[in-house]
Amino acid sequence: MKPQDVLKHKPLVLTEDQRAAYFRDGYLVLENYVSADWLSRLRAAMTEVVDRSRAETRSGDVFVLEQGHSASDPRLHRVTSPQDQHPTFWDFMSDPVMTDLVADVVGPDVKFHHAKLNVKAGNGSREFKWHQDIQAWPHTDYSPVTVGVYIDGCSDDQGPLAFVPGSHEGPLYTMYDEKGGFAVALREADARQIRESEVKRATGGPGTTLLLNCRTIHGSTQNRSSAARPLLLPVYSSADSFCYVPSPIASPHMGDIVRGKPATYASFDLRPCELPPDWRAGYRAPWSLQQESEKARTAM
Repeated sequence: MKPQDVLKHKPLVLTEDQRAAYFRDGYLVLENYVSADWLSRLRAAMTEVVDRSRAETRSGDVFVLEQGHSASDPRLHRVTSPQDQHPTFWDFMSDPVMTDLVADVVGPDVKFHHAKLNVKAGNGSREFKWHQDIQAWPHTDYSPVTVGVYIDGCSDDQGPLAFVPGSHEGPLYTMYDEKGGFAVALREADARQIRESEVKRATGGPGTTLLLNCRTIHGSTQNRSSAARPLLLPVYSSADSFCYVPSPIASPHMGDIVRGKPATYASFDLRPCELPPDWRAGYRAPWSLQQESEKARTAM
């Protein structure tokens, strides 16, 4: 569903000004949005999942490990598809606390696509370079939105998510590096166009929640604090928006209608979108691809 059609429906959670800000800026931050009860349940589920990672010695399909990870000191960057690892995460992602919020920016009929839990362990967890999301999973329109929930909050030194306001209305940049690798990062020449004075960062207490349009340029710096920065990141779209490539992060819940009803027709936005590699050949975490791209650029 396109913005002009979404705006025909009255908002359920956001004010009209907040919704207007999302469509204008390509993101919106809601401080302390998630309740203490939900945060308690999410923390308990996260603890159980992280405990399972103690037996892992290398990154795999579920756990992306940080340097120094061990059974005695589990250090994670990401848990892939947390909704498939613990039922509490799916209960949360399909609850009105999430789906009504999403409906305010994609329309009353809401579809689930995929999710990550970016734990981002403390003491030097890696940065994520400037990038846009939609090139990794193109849809028939640009309604897809990522909802980010800071489970424990996020301070300036924890590598908060950062955005370039209004960039969702600009061009889609290539996510391929100079050697043709899909690095999920802007090339250096494109990244240099971003001025620090333009950048906005999302910080706040536990339960602070952000909405991120799929075209918005964003990234994050290293976590330089001693505390992890768990950020739950489910992705939704309008029910009438369809992904036309295999998803890099598969889930039995992908395509579930979590609010409203299924679509009868598809919504099309004819602005072109770059295609990713054929994910059927395998998916690798973006950080490893970005590191390889950096090494290749240094060697040139």
